[in-house]
Amino acid sequence: MAGRFAPRPTRTSVRGGEVTVPLGAVPRPAPAPGLVRTWEPDGPLDLGLVLGPLRRGPGDPTFRALPDGSVWRASRTPAGPGTLRVTMRGGIVCGQAWGPGAEWLLDALPQLCGAEDDPSAFTPRHKIVALTWRNRPGLRLGRTGLVLESLIPSVLEQKVTTVEAYRAWRLLVRRFGEPAPGPAPAHMYVMPSARDWALIPSWEWHRAGVDDKRASTILRAVRVAARLEEAMRMPPAAARARLELVPGIGPWTSAETVQRSHGAADAVTVGDLHLPGIVGWALAGDRHADDTEMLRLLSPYAGQRHRAARLILLSGRVPARRAPRFPVGDIRGL
Repeated sequence: MAGRFAPRPTRTSVRGGEVTVPLGAVPRPAPAPGLVRTWEPDGPLDLGLVLGPLRRGPGDPTFRALPDGSVWRASRTPAGPGTLRVTMRGGIVCGQAWGPGAEWLLDALPQLCGAEDDPSAFTPRHKIVALTWRNRPGLRLGRTGLVLESLIPSVLEQKVTTVEAYRAWRLLVRRFGEPAPGPAPAHMYVMPSARDWALIPSWEWHRAGVDDKRASTILRAVRVAARLEEAMRMPPAAARARLELVPGIGPWTSAETVQRSHGAADAVTVGDLHLPGIVGWALAGDRHADDTEMLRLLSPYAGQRHRAARLILLSGRVPARRAPRFPVGDIRGL
């Protein structure tokens, strides 16, 4: 598995949450040692597949995948900001961490890499799913243990193109976050604290292209940040119910959040513009499937519907686009 991340020219890919390194990138020197922890998984593990869903676009200031095989994350933990570098060699995962949150990040390293996930609970029911399952044995569902970190970018992705959402996340984190601790790659930042999110002026949301509805949802969420983070002690369904008590957070956003924070294997995303058509096309040849049909097709995977959807996305079997792309909006001139 270490060879999958060995330095080599590849194309950048984010389909289905997979991350590979950029074409022709120059390797960085090894960083100075931080706190170190190792973990040996009990089966195949592909870091790109496991950690890829945590990246919010190619310019995400909190995430970086480098050609030396390392994956870097900058996080705001309960103990403070921290930077984590994750590598895998010879079947062993190694974490190095810096900053006040270093110990917390290293304690959470196994669960981040899928230690609490149980792939054996999954049984493929369709040929395309079985084939992808066989070809991607290193897929595990990681668990960050951080709710707000996944919730805020998910709110930014509501009802807009990914280009708009990624741009907003990038601009707001760089402007109101803080530089990642330790020898992190250039331009990496830890996202703002709940208090700092609450203090962002209205014109800065506007400048980042975030409409009042999404900004207000984030402001309501950060005011009860401690209560939302308590949802980490709840099962995914109960955590989603707590998140959805905040006006502006619905099933789409809560699913996208707990998929990352809890590693929720059954939290299938409903209300998505593209996913029902992709699932419908892959499993039944129906590009016009809606949420109801998608849930019917995924019903044989009850308890594992999110994993099944991930495998379908990774299969590459996507219907050809026939409608024009959703236009990129711009509220800055309003």
